[in-house]
Amino acid sequence: MITTMLKYAVSMGLIFLCLFAGTHIQLLLDVSIPGSIFGMLILFGLMASGLVPADWVQPSASLFIRYMILLFVPISVGLMDHFNTLMSNALPILASAVGGTFIVLVLLGLMLDRLLKRGEQ
Repeated sequence: MITTMLKYAVSMGLIFLCLFAGTHIQLLLDVSIPGSIFGMLILFGLMASGLVPADWVQPSASLFIRYMILLFVPISVGLMDHFNTLMSNALPILASAVGGTFIVLVLLGLMLDRLLKRGEQ
């Protein structure tokens, strides 16, 4: 029981330490990229380099994934607060979502076609 709790504490500490570092990097650089993105990149770099084994992060990471739906509740409430703004801009939002999806699909299709033709040679 104590070892399990220690594993959760270490993994949670590593995740939040990377988040804390990423937030401070974002403040230092004064960019619009969220600090959580920098934190994920730091954690990825640590894990990819082998400095932090995946076993150290896995307990809390799987806990976060298991209860991820709860993390979307504040975003949903925020969207409901701005419902009128969203509805007045529904057409541009929908057009950009559909257009972006179409562009990605076309580019991926072209890239896959080029890769498959290169493999045949």
